[in-house]
Order: sequence, then structure tokens, then C-alpha cells
Amino acid sequence: MRKSIIKPIVVTALSALLVFELTACGTVIYPDRRGQTKGPIDPTVVIMNGIGLLFWVVPGLVAFAIDFATGAIYLPSGRYSIAPEALEPAINADGRIDTVQLQQIIQQQTGHKLPFDHPNLQKHEGSAQLLSQLNILPTT
Repeated sequence: MRKSIIKPIVVTALSALLVFELTACGTVIYPDRRGQTKGPIDPTVVIMNGIGLLFWVVPGLVAFAIDFATGAIYLPSGRYSIAPEALEPAINADGRIDTVQLQQIIQQQTGHKLPFDHPNLQKHEGSAQLLSQLNILPTT
């Protein structure tokens, strides 16, 4: 009876560990780092991926490959990014951007106040493709 309980627990734990390794540690733990192309390598992510190499060689190599490909293995470069969902409150029903609200969101998310009234600021109209990614219908 006891042997029948231990086997499913061990199989479940090993399966969960394998799935975690296949998804790459840095990509799962630091999704905000995705998209970086260079910078100093995060030793924490390297150690976690290295532990995966100790248990299973192929999943460990896959974890390294995914983290390098996505850029999650690199330490943050000082650049800031904000998820598109966080910017939705700054977009009016007609698709226009409320710059005051946008400035507040950016300041909350990054801690930096951007000068939207700066004379060198260049404004570009959004594309239909960008609007469709945010699930906003463009006005005609």
C-alpha cells in the first residue's frame, strides 16, 4: 500500500521538475527580461540552468538555449518596459491617448517622469496593427 502511494508522488515531482527545466528558469522567473540582446549574464539564472544540467543534460541545454534566445539570462540593462495591458487606461474609447494619464502610468511603473511637453518630443500616429494588438478598434 505504501509503495503504491510513493510512486505517483515521485513521478509527479519529477515531471514537474522536468517541465520547469524545459521552460527555462530565467524565462519563467524573469519574464520582464525577455527581448534583451546583450548585457551582463545573471549568475542566478546560470546556476539554476546548471542544476538542470546536473539532473538531465538535454533539458538543461534547452533551458540555456531558451534563456539566451529570449534574453532572460541577461541582467536588466537599465531600460524600462511596461506591459501593454498597463497602458490601456490611458487610451480613450475613440483610440486617442490621454497624455496626462499615460505620464502618470509611466511614472508609477518606472519611477521616471517623462516630459511630454519637451520641444524635441516627436509624436507618431499609431498603426492599425498596433491598435489591433491592444484590441482597440481604430476610428475612421
